[in-house]
Amino acid sequence: MHTTDRQGEARRGRPRSEAAERAIVAAATRLIEEGIPLSELSIERIARTAGVGKATIYRRWEGKEALFVDVVQSMELPDPPLPGTSVRDDLVAIVETLRQRGLAKHSSALLHGLFAQMRSYPKLWDMYEATVIEPRRQRISEVLRRGISTGEVRGDLDLELLGDLFVGPMLVRTVLRPDAAPLEAGAEQVVDTVLEGVRPKS
Repeated sequence: MHTTDRQGEARRGRPRSEAAERAIVAAATRLIEEGIPLSELSIERIARTAGVGKATIYRRWEGKEALFVDVVQSMELPDPPLPGTSVRDDLVAIVETLRQRGLAKHSSALLHGLFAQMRSYPKLWDMYEATVIEPRRQRISEVLRRGISTGEVRGDLDLELLGDLFVGPMLVRTVLRPDAAPLEAGAEQVVDTVLEGVRPKS
C-alpha cells in the first residue's frame, strides 16, 4: 500500500503478504459497514477482526489514518485509463466515472458517511486529499491543458475553476440531488454543454 513501508519490510526481511493486506482492509471495511465510527476503530480492533497481530498492520501502514485512506480507496471505483482519442472523449470518461460512482449506492452511502467523519480528522483528510483527490484534479487539468494547446479550450480561464465546471454538475446530481431526474445524455451532455461555453471565440 505504501512504498516506504514496503521498502522497510524488505530491509527487515519480512515478506509482504497480499492476503494479510486484503484481510486487514476487509476487516476495517466490515466494521465501517456495521456502523462503527472512525473514532472507535482502533488498530487493536481492526487487527482482532482481521485475525492478525497489530505489528502486521504497523508493518504495512504507519498509522490508522494511512490505513483508512486505503480502505476508502478500496470502496471507490478505480479511475479507468483515458481513451486518449480526443480532449472531449477524455473529459467524458472522467465525468462518466463520477456518474458511475454515484450510481454505486451502497459504497456511495458509506463514502458519504466516511467523508463527513474524515473532516473531523485533519491529518486523515489531508492524506486523502494528497493521495486521491489531488491526483484526480491533476488528471483533468492535464486534459484541459491539452485542450488549450489544441485550441479546443480558451486559454484565459482558471484551470481549477474550469475543472470544477466539468465535474460539478455530475457531483450535484449524484451527491447533492441523487433523486433528481438523470441527465438525458449523462457525461456527454455535461461535457458538451461546458465545452460549448469555453471554446475559443471565432
